[in-house]
Amino acid sequence: MKQLTTRLEESAAYIREQLGEFKPEIGIVLGSGWGPVADIVEDPTFIAYKNVPYMKTCTATGHLGRFVFGLIAGRKVCVMQGRLHGYEGYSAQEVAYPIWLMRILGCDLIITTNAAGAVNTGYKVGEYCLMSDQINFTGRNPLDSVDADKLSFRFVPMLDAFSPVLRDIVNYVAARNDIPLQEGVYMALLGPSFETPAEIRAFRTLGADVVAMSVAEEVIAARHVGMGVIGISLITNMACGIEGSNPSDEEVFIISKGMGAKSADFIRAIVAEL
Repeated sequence: MKQLTTRLEESAAYIREQLGEFKPEIGIVLGSGWGPVADIVEDPTFIAYKNVPYMKTCTATGHLGRFVFGLIAGRKVCVMQGRLHGYEGYSAQEVAYPIWLMRILGCDLIITTNAAGAVNTGYKVGEYCLMSDQINFTGRNPLDSVDADKLSFRFVPMLDAFSPVLRDIVNYVAARNDIPLQEGVYMALLGPSFETPAEIRAFRTLGADVVAMSVAEEVIAARHVGMGVIGISLITNMACGIEGSNPSDEEVFIISKGMGAKSADFIRAIVAEL
């Protein structure tokens, strides 16, 4: 197989052919229930993942598997309407691939979103959690190859992986718009099975506030190539065993779908401040 840098350049060349002079500034990864954010993109150009050389496509519920390029609040964006997950059979590097690709296309920061379960019993369903830090419990890392080192130095410091400056902006936006926003530590698991009550008790001891099955590998990839990162979870359920919770994919989908319009407004307001 061709080297990672070569594959990325070929992917970027294909996308540039479709976009002409358009060069995105901000990448946005839409997790479960965040799909309506793509609907607020002005003058959109749609590019299916399956048409981009070397890109994988989505199999998860509600993930359409396409890039949406255009404007949000006057800023040029590249929106991933659907993300790639390890539980779909993709390697960590395949999950990270579109993040590196967005950097090559011009994005210098990403907003990565998802639906998550609350480990912190002080959180409520329907609130958002701004990620202040992460625990990568997937057992994987997209930088575990010489190939990644040829793209950028792979021994990446992860202090303040979620930029404090960008977090201040998000907190300001939430306060100004009366959006219920927590701030805490995100834990990523491989999935696709949900966690057990015993695991949730262990994760609370480890310092997790919310838990889900994505994001962490994207964050590592973004920091690897110098991108600023904002991470936001929509809390769709209490984690397993909390208040009798036994989360399911259907529950996550129903709650996140009901919050879609509010999530889109939140992202628009954030982008307007960046």
